[in-house]
Amino acid sequence: MIEMDDLALARKLHWVNQVARYAFERGDLTAIVFGDRRITWAQLQKRVVAVSSALVERGVGPGDRVALLMGNQAEYIEIMIAANRIGAIVVPINFRLSVGEVAYTLDNSGSAVLVMDEQASTTGIAAVAEAAGPVQVFQLGSESTNGATSYDVLLSHSGPGAPVDEVDEAQSALLMYTSGTTGRPKGAVLTHRNLAAQSTTNLVAFRFEMHDEVSLCAAPLFHIGTIGLVAPSILVGATMVILPSVSFDAGALLDVAERERVTSTFLVPTQWQAVCDEQGRKPRDLSRLRVSSWGAAPASDTLLRKMGEVLPGASSLALFGQTEMSPVTCVLEAKDSRRKLGSVGRPAPGVWARIVDPDMVDVQPGEVGEIVYRGPGLMTGYWNNPEATAQAFAGGWFHSGDLVRMDDEGFIYVVDRAKDMIISGGENIYCAEVENALAGHPDVAEVAVIGRSHETWGETPVAVVSLKPGAAELTLEALRAWAGERLARYKLPTDLVLVDMLPRNASGKVTKNALRTTADTLPA
Repeated sequence: MIEMDDLALARKLHWVNQVARYAFERGDLTAIVFGDRRITWAQLQKRVVAVSSALVERGVGPGDRVALLMGNQAEYIEIMIAANRIGAIVVPINFRLSVGEVAYTLDNSGSAVLVMDEQASTTGIAAVAEAAGPVQVFQLGSESTNGATSYDVLLSHSGPGAPVDEVDEAQSALLMYTSGTTGRPKGAVLTHRNLAAQSTTNLVAFRFEMHDEVSLCAAPLFHIGTIGLVAPSILVGATMVILPSVSFDAGALLDVAERERVTSTFLVPTQWQAVCDEQGRKPRDLSRLRVSSWGAAPASDTLLRKMGEVLPGASSLALFGQTEMSPVTCVLEAKDSRRKLGSVGRPAPGVWARIVDPDMVDVQPGEVGEIVYRGPGLMTGYWNNPEATAQAFAGGWFHSGDLVRMDDEGFIYVVDRAKDMIISGGENIYCAEVENALAGHPDVAEVAVIGRSHETWGETPVAVVSLKPGAAELTLEALRAWAGERLARYKLPTDLVLVDMLPRNASGKVTKNALRTTADTLPA
């Protein structure tokens, strides 16, 4: 029997309703595949109702924040839907963060609940102990750790299901934390309408087919890019195949893609290179793969040519964007990927983009300016940060911080990142955040963090340091060990360059452009 008998409620377009609809219409078909587990739409809905009802009994309701600290799991999706079903807001947290970073996110978001897996349990428990506010903690599985309640307790709820909250499209669904130049993460508030807009963009870009789509989620689910693929998958009733959060294994990915008859997936270029090498060595049947999308870093002409040879039936699609836009803003279609090499494409449907100078005047084609956005995917603002929100929305447009140029055909090329960001293996690393952490080392007088090109990861962070007078010789190993208590491992510098002083311009600012120019030849 269909649960939603309220006509006004049933008209709402969000993933809470979509899961309920597919449970009613095609409940015996597969919604999620994770390893050997296969969860149907009816089973997913049953689990969603149980978890949401159990949370209501524990005092969780509309507007409360439910944080997730875990690797990829089938439960990730059901918890997001369950929390949104009762009007709560989901806070995905990168499980690679340090205890202090997780504690900050819990405090800043005011999360009432933390759901974690066993892998993240040590960090999660320590972060909750460090956080200022009370947090209910649940751990996946039947076992509990250090006072955490088993997630199975939520799943075993057997009473009447709590009624669906009056969830509107304009209501907040996600609180996605993204670092900025200040070094402190900011929470971008994304609504169900934002996710619907992202779904529209991806439905057009990926050409999703109704009831015949098998989407492979290989990237971490705490990334908005992956969630941005989950949303349209739920909209069209696609099967979502989720890979676990382990070291990337091209052979394992290809085996899953062949077995599950995957039709589309997203990987970063370094992963596609590994996939092409493995497919060339041991071909799998990928005849169902229609879209091989990529982003987060540029793809070379050599790689694009290789993808065309090894994956002849798949269209190569590039995506570009940022968390605050839910996230895709530009799409580079397969037919343009090689003739417009280096471009991030043209604005996606529904995205209104301008390239402006500091006075918000449009620049001419070929000139460099900041790309600013409007559109239905745009966040409502930064969580409890009106100053940052006002700055981001200055002039009535969202300021991306990306410096770009547009050619005479409307294709956009990123020239620089005003937010000083390094992309390493698809992960965003913000220099200011790393610098703030390293600057606290007792032997460090000054520090600048820059990106150095890396054959495997695209870029890697390098710390350029001047020592305090009388300080002992500082080694990379010692600096990483010290910083590892304050930063996630992937943010740690992979090289240390010691200098007498950092180069500065006439106004006293460190001239990072000069450091970047010579980044690949700096003495180690």
